[in-house]
Amino acid sequence: MRRVTAAAIELAMALALLAVWWIWSAGSDSFYFPPLPDILATFGDTWVFARAGSDVVPSLARLTAGFSIAVVIGIGGGILLGGSRTARGAVGPIVEFLRAIPPPALIPAGIVALGIGDVMKVFIIAMACIWPILLNAIDGVAGVETTLVETARSYGIRRRDRLRFVILPAALPQIFAGMRISLSVAIIVMVVSEMVASSNGIGFFILQSQRSFAIAEMWSGILLLGLLGYALNRGLTRIERRMLHWHRATRSSALART
Repeated sequence: MRRVTAAAIELAMALALLAVWWIWSAGSDSFYFPPLPDILATFGDTWVFARAGSDVVPSLARLTAGFSIAVVIGIGGGILLGGSRTARGAVGPIVEFLRAIPPPALIPAGIVALGIGDVMKVFIIAMACIWPILLNAIDGVAGVETTLVETARSYGIRRRDRLRFVILPAALPQIFAGMRISLSVAIIVMVVSEMVASSNGIGFFILQSQRSFAIAEMWSGILLLGLLGYALNRGLTRIERRMLHWHRATRSSALART
């Protein structure tokens, strides 16, 4: 019942926002801010069939590849560094230096080294996404209660099983927090890389529409990005909810006891 109520409230807020936008823009005669009905009509003509394969699919493929690479490297590196204070101290300055570099600043170097193809864009997306996941994984692994680890060790549980059944479950809430942050970053960097060096993709389409004064098409691309970001975040949230159902149940019972 609670989920149904939350979904109803969420839908109502979205419909209310669309209604306000619709009414506010209905009488607009500005070339740069067309009425919402015109944007929605252009959205249907542009993205439902015409450019789904030529622009949406390449963008999603780059986003998925870069984000997946960042997840694998971020979680793997977080486990290694989170489990060793010496390794964290040795690698810490390098991590802080690399994560301080804005990802868009790497695009010129990426073009020189990798060209303007998909490899460069995937590399930039991965570089942008890896740090929130890595840092949250490090904190999650390092923050596992020593009592849990020592108890598992005293019972003779193998290191691989300790990692699988003790350390990773305890660190997963923070890892998923980093993944949700990285997903938003991935969408931003995907769009920027496509605007700078690409011949297809949603970012390329938005920029080309702006340059050719196809303003309704430009706004339809922006609307598509918002919808994609919302859908991807909801998908990741559902995965998180399924994998961490035990965590939510434990937290709820702890709150009930207090």
